[in-house]
Amino acid sequence: MLTIGLGLVFVAVVVALWNVLSQVDEKATVRASLRQLDGYEVTDVRDQELLKPVSERALEPLFDGLLSIGKRFTPIGYIAKSKAQFASLGHTGTKSWDRFMALRVVLRVLVLPWLYVVYGVLGMSGMAGLAVAAIGGFMLAKGPDAVLSRRVEERQHEIRTKLPDVLDLLVISVEAGLGFEQALDRTVGAVPGALTDEFSRMLGEVRAGASRSTAMRNMEKRCNVPELRSFVLAIIQADTFGVSIGRVLRAQAEEMRIKRKQLAEEKAQKAPVKMLIPMVFCVFPALFIVVLGPAILSIRSSF
Repeated sequence: MLTIGLGLVFVAVVVALWNVLSQVDEKATVRASLRQLDGYEVTDVRDQELLKPVSERALEPLFDGLLSIGKRFTPIGYIAKSKAQFASLGHTGTKSWDRFMALRVVLRVLVLPWLYVVYGVLGMSGMAGLAVAAIGGFMLAKGPDAVLSRRVEERQHEIRTKLPDVLDLLVISVEAGLGFEQALDRTVGAVPGALTDEFSRMLGEVRAGASRSTAMRNMEKRCNVPELRSFVLAIIQADTFGVSIGRVLRAQAEEMRIKRKQLAEEKAQKAPVKMLIPMVFCVFPALFIVVLGPAILSIRSSF
């Protein structure tokens, strides 16, 4: 009898869930059909809210609350710095920054549960528990900032390495008879990447009414790359004093190529120093064990 009763309860629950889900599906179909009608307006506030997706209605209040907490407990200097970093990544709106701040709040709140997992659930103690707790807590607290800084550095490196090639294309286009902005437009369409995205944004600002010098200075501030700053200053000076753009671009292309070669040589010189630490702590101990191990065993056996 108990089994039959549990079976009946299970069937009743399944039927109830089926009815609820079918009604939700039917309402969603009706709302989707109403959205496609031209001139259809919903006057009821409740119906207007129900027209929004469930994810938007359920997650936006939570998201806004996390964002307000993040802004309240974050220094003003950090807010300005993080917004500048997102601008340098090419994000024109604020949605990406808002998600970042909300994720930052969530991960910092998870530091205390992580400590409970380490000491309470896993039962770790001593130096091992302290190390695991410290590493996990540091990753949760500083992980988003580290990832953001790393992405900014990668984008700056991409801009720095692609600048000579883009300048070569600009030289060819300008010497072929195109204007500077037309040459930039042609280069943007031919070479995809972070640098051409910034050039495209700069051209958009110029077409929106900003002067070329203002748009280029804004681009230089967003990217914060010394080589690009030198290029922007050279173009602004050429516009100011009436110097040939083609000659300036050729000189800048040669200079950027030399700087890229020097950057590669600098990294090559740093490689042995960076390899020294893993060699000392990983390679040399194993080598000493293989080379000196038999000798040490033979010496011990002789005594």
